[in-house]
Amino acid sequence: MPASPKPLAKKAFPLRLDPALHAAIERAAAADFRSANAQIEVLLREALERRGVKVVVSDKPKRGRPALKEGSAYE
Repeated sequence: MPASPKPLAKKAFPLRLDPALHAAIERAAAADFRSANAQIEVLLREALERRGVKVVVSDKPKRGRPALKEGSAYE
């Protein structure tokens, strides 16, 4: 029996940046109350949009406790 599909996770990969560029991204991220990783993602999406490349935003995995099922002992 095939395994059930897992929720989509973000793709992790190493990225080498010039230290000055990384510092600028961190400053911009702090100004926007984002992590540096989230800021890089926003900047990449904006750059692709300017080039006419459409990127669909993936559904985020749900966080928190799963919903209770009917007949659960904890209802």
